[in-house]
Amino acid sequence: MIFKKTGLAALAAATLLMSIAGCSGSGGNTANKPGSDNETSSNQPASGSTSFNLWLGWTATINNDSLVQKYWREQEPGVNVKLETTQGDAMTALNLKINTGGFEDAAIFSRNETVKSAMNRSKQLMPLEQYFDMPDKYPGLASIPKQYLELMKDNEGHIWSIPTWFDQNPEDPWPGWASQAWIVRSDVLEKTGMTKEDLATLEGVETFLRKAAEEKDASGKSLIPLSFLMDTSDNLGWSDENAILTAFGVTTAGNGVDKRGDDFVFAYDDPNYKAAYQWMNKMYQEKLIDPEVVTSKREQYTEKNKSGRIAFNVGSFWNIPASAWETLDGPTEPGWFYEAIPFPKVDGVEKVGINQVTNPNPGYDVYVSEKTKNLEAILKFFDYTLQPKPEQQQVINEGPAGLYWDWIDQPLGKWKFTDETYKTSRNSGDTAQKAKVTPELYMTASYSNEWYPWWNTEDAGKAGAAKTIKFTEAIGKMGTIRVAEPYDLFQMKQGGAWEKYSPEIENIRKEYRAKLLMAKDEGQFEKNWSDFQAALEKRGHWSEVKQEWLDTYKKEVTALQ
Repeated sequence: MIFKKTGLAALAAATLLMSIAGCSGSGGNTANKPGSDNETSSNQPASGSTSFNLWLGWTATINNDSLVQKYWREQEPGVNVKLETTQGDAMTALNLKINTGGFEDAAIFSRNETVKSAMNRSKQLMPLEQYFDMPDKYPGLASIPKQYLELMKDNEGHIWSIPTWFDQNPEDPWPGWASQAWIVRSDVLEKTGMTKEDLATLEGVETFLRKAAEEKDASGKSLIPLSFLMDTSDNLGWSDENAILTAFGVTTAGNGVDKRGDDFVFAYDDPNYKAAYQWMNKMYQEKLIDPEVVTSKREQYTEKNKSGRIAFNVGSFWNIPASAWETLDGPTEPGWFYEAIPFPKVDGVEKVGINQVTNPNPGYDVYVSEKTKNLEAILKFFDYTLQPKPEQQQVINEGPAGLYWDWIDQPLGKWKFTDETYKTSRNSGDTAQKAKVTPELYMTASYSNEWYPWWNTEDAGKAGAAKTIKFTEAIGKMGTIRVAEPYDLFQMKQGGAWEKYSPEIENIRKEYRAKLLMAKDEGQFEKNWSDFQAALEKRGHWSEVKQEWLDTYKKEVTALQ
C-alpha cells in the first residue's frame, strides 16, 4: 500500500487496519513545526551516552533504583533510565515545564491532541524520522509498522515523537481490556434475597439499592448502596459516570460522537445524557448514592471499598481498585464478592452506548528535547523496548524470562514468578513496595495478539488475580466497545475551535456534573441543566466546536466514500 504524508490516503490506511481492537488512543499525529532549524549535527546521537531522564506524563510512585531499572542499567540495554513524574494535572504540569525551559531529555505522554499541540508549539522538540529508517543500528525502531509512522508525519515529512504501546500486528490486533461496568457485591445481593437476574433492569437495581441501604457492614455501619469515583483528572472518554451513561445509550468513547444513520450525535446533545444525570440525582436525593461521592478522593474511595462499606459500584473496576480482590486467596474480605453484571435495561433505550473505542495505533508518544545531550541513550533504550517480540511488554515490565519470572512449559505459554522476593513486593498491593521492583513501564513497549501476559499467568500472586481476567472478558462481550471508525481518526486543525475550547468544555462538564448530581429538587436540576447548556455555548463555544468537527468530517472522510 502506498501512503502519502497527510490526507485521505493515510486516513484510509488507518481505517483499513481497524479490523478489531487494540489499545485505545487517538489516530495520526501531525505537526507543523518547521524542521530547518533543527536539522543540524546536534541531532546525531553522541556516542557513549548511557543515561537519560524520562519524564512521565502521569502521577506515579517511582524508585529509580528498582530491580528492573537496575537490570536495564547493568545488563540490557545498558542504559540508566532516571524517571521523573508529574504532580497533579498533567496539562498544567506540561505547560509549566514548557514555560520554564522544557524537559531535560525525553517525556512520555498518553497520546493526546492537546499534549501534542502544546509540545509542537513549544519549539523544543527534536525531529526523529531518520532514526526509524536505520535497521542496522536501530532494528527495534525500524520494526515499527510503517502505517503508524506515515500517519505521524507532518506536511514536511517530519515525525516529532517515538510512538509506543501499539499493536505489533495491525492486521490481527489484540482485543484489549474492558473495565467499565456495573459491579455488585454478591454477598450483599444474597443478604437482600435477590439474584443477579433481578438486576437486569434499572428498576431492579433501584430495588436492590433500597434493600442494601438497610444492611450493615462488619463494624455495624449502614452500607453505602451505590458509589463511584468522580476523579478530578478524568475526562468525558474515561470517567466512572460513563458506565451509567452507557446504560442510558450515550456514547462517550472517542470524541464523544455517535453516528446514528446519516447523522452524528454529540454526547452533550444526547437527550439521554440528561436522563442519566436525572437518574443519578434521583438516587442521590434518596440517599442511595454516597453523599460524599463528589468530594471523596481516590484514597477514600479505595478504603470504603476495601473495608466493605459499598454494596454496588459503577465505573471502571480498576478504580475500586482491582487489588481489592487480586490480593486475596478466597472469600476472606469483601473484595472477593465483586461481580460484574450486564448493563441494566433502561426504558426507551434500544441499545447501550459505546464507552470504549479500540484501535491498534500507538497509545503513547515519547517526545525528545532538542537540547538533550543523551540522544544515543534515549534511542538505545526505546530501540530495546520496541523489539517486535510478543512477550516484549512482559520483558519491559518484569525483566527478561529467567530473571524474576519464567515460562512454565514453553515460550508464549503460561508463566509464573520465580523470585519470591520480587513476587512478594510486586503483588503486595502497596505502590511503594511495587516501585522497589518495577516502574511498570509496559507502555514503552508494544503488544501482540500472539501472547498477552496477564491472560496467561499461572501465578500473578493470589487466586483473586484470575477474577480480573474474568471481569474484562465478560465486560468485553456486553456490547459497549466498538472498532474505530474513520470519524474517530481524523485530526482537527491546530489552532481551531476544537483545540481551543475543548479544555474549557471539559472544565464545564466537571463543574456541572456535580451540580446536576446534587440538585436538591427537580426545579433546581432543570435550572442547573439550562445553565450547563448555556455554559457550553457561551464559554465552550459548543456550536462552533461541533460545526468545525462536522466540516472536518465532510472534508476528510466523506471523500473516501
